[in-house]
Amino acid sequence: MVKVVVLGAHGQVAQIAERFLFADKDVETSLFLRNAKRMEDKKNQATIFEGSATDAAQLEKAMKGQDIVYANLGSKDDIDIEAEAIIEAMKNARVKRLIWISTLGIYDEVPGKFGEWNKETLGDYITEYAKAAKRIEESGLDYTIIRPTWMNNKDEVDYEKSKKGEPIKDTEVSRKSVAAYVYHLIKNPKEDVGESIGLGKPGTEGDKPGWY
Repeated sequence: MVKVVVLGAHGQVAQIAERFLFADKDVETSLFLRNAKRMEDKKNQATIFEGSATDAAQLEKAMKGQDIVYANLGSKDDIDIEAEAIIEAMKNARVKRLIWISTLGIYDEVPGKFGEWNKETLGDYITEYAKAAKRIEESGLDYTIIRPTWMNNKDEVDYEKSKKGEPIKDTEVSRKSVAAYVYHLIKNPKEDVGESIGLGKPGTEGDKPGWY
């Protein structure tokens, strides 16, 4: 039995990942979010914690006894503060394994016209997520950072991985693919430890995502 707590549990990718987790009898799931009422219908499938991901004490309560923390947080204004609070809470709760959703372009790893478009579109979103990622990388935790390309809602699992330092040319990937990779890491927690992984769908190279 593996115990996992999902931070930002109401997020789009998180909710798809939760469907994988709820269907697996060997996973015990906890959900952490600002407004617990949003997930009230899941109370028979998970333990639900209400709190802010900027508050280390609230996070620590949710993390005690967990094996894995999966952080799926989306606010660029708070992401670096959240990273700091999560690291502190994980250390206090003695949890080592972290799966962290970041964003594309934090290492300036996107070449060509797509890279220019990505930088222009995301702006300081990239800067803030890069700060948070650096904090995670220096934390001493057993982390995997995930950098998805632009996400769509296709009902498919189709992705390829790239490591830090490798260019990313794929422009899109499905949210379901990102969730499937998160679930894979939860089931295989020793895989991609200490790695920052880019995720994209093969064959989607271009100047920007096809649907944009």
